[in-house]
Amino acid sequence: MSQVTCRRVADPVDWAEAVAIRLAVFVDEQQVPFDEELDEYDRDAVHVLAYLAGRPVGTGRLVVDGSHGIVGRMAVRAEARGAGVGSAVLGELLAAARGRGVRSLQLAAQLHARPFYARFGFVAHGPHFLDAGIWHQRMDLALGPGDSTS
Repeated sequence: MSQVTCRRVADPVDWAEAVAIRLAVFVDEQQVPFDEELDEYDRDAVHVLAYLAGRPVGTGRLVVDGSHGIVGRMAVRAEARGAGVGSAVLGELLAAARGRGVRSLQLAAQLHARPFYARFGFVAHGPHFLDAGIWHQRMDLALGPGDSTS
């Protein structure tokens, strides 16, 4: 089994790879409208790419607002699911959050993905809601000093 590596998006080529993954997963596979996928938060967010066998197969982003962060746009190409790609992406985003002094994180999890995020300590809160035609639920994670959740 190939090892998953992950790094932060650093240039326009990386950005194009991240967008291609998001479009393949969200727009093509899940039928999210194209005009809802890319947004005003992309410009300032921390984006990461995950590689499997040297090929970009996963991405995610972190939007930071002071000591609060929002994890989102987590996407893994269908052929790479189950190989630890999502865990590598989320681990890199958590490291980025800690490095920026973020104390609390939130995300909107697709309902089927809640157990994945729960393994990292995220806790589901509130009602289910539709976003781009897909059912989600808010999940939160507190990051304390010296927290080692990953």
